[in-house]
Amino acid sequence: MDLGLKNKIALITGAGRGIGRATALGLAKEGCKIVVVSRTKNDLDQVVKEAGGKKKGHVAIALDLTKKGSPKKLVSFLKAKIGLPQIIIHNLGGALNVRDHFCSMADFNKIYRLNFEVAVELNLDLLPIMQKKKWGRVIHVSSIAGAENQGPIPYCCAKAALNAYVRSMGGVVGRDNVVLSSVLPGAVFTEKGYWDHQFKHNRSSVKKFLSDRQRIGRFGTPEEIANMVVFLSSELASFNTGSIIPIDGAQGRGYFEQ
Repeated sequence: MDLGLKNKIALITGAGRGIGRATALGLAKEGCKIVVVSRTKNDLDQVVKEAGGKKKGHVAIALDLTKKGSPKKLVSFLKAKIGLPQIIIHNLGGALNVRDHFCSMADFNKIYRLNFEVAVELNLDLLPIMQKKKWGRVIHVSSIAGAENQGPIPYCCAKAALNAYVRSMGGVVGRDNVVLSSVLPGAVFTEKGYWDHQFKHNRSSVKKFLSDRQRIGRFGTPEEIANMVVFLSSELASFNTGSIIPIDGAQGRGYFEQ
């Protein structure tokens, strides 16, 4: 199946590991030139290598996007050195191990910055350009935690804000063939991730979670999430603007995710 992605530039944030890495490699297989961003250069270099290397047009940028001014710095670099992306995958996110429901506002703001603000800042600069060119795909990796109580409160709130943003902004840019969407993963096992740590140090809790909470009895894989993200990046997703799609192995209990 031709997804119509050959030679398109795809920007993927949080691309060093897990879902971001799997998505970057999936887009590269479809012929995209990937621009992968995260804080860890070694991880990014490995992604670029697996995707075919710099000779294929792939680029790694080690940058902490949560720092003030970093999103604009990234956009300026893209304009000057690479070209602006037609596809953006906002995969940056996480709970930052903040599990106190009464955490400080400083911690709350860090989580909000990581999961919501950075994506919006990049979109503010890049969406209008996509609108002028009458083509764009912007996919946000959210979480089922944004649709129901499935995690720490600050994380749930940040992802809920992201879902509301996608539903609202999707309608604003959709007339210009810019498709803004979101996927809501459930529990996904990633190397060096939360469930990897739990499996190594608290295996009984993992077994209980899979038995009590995961109705299909297993974790998802980064590739299973990436497959949907790649589809949403394509020509075939032209009617998906504002879509919020759970990919959770039936973990969630809500009927309506948006």
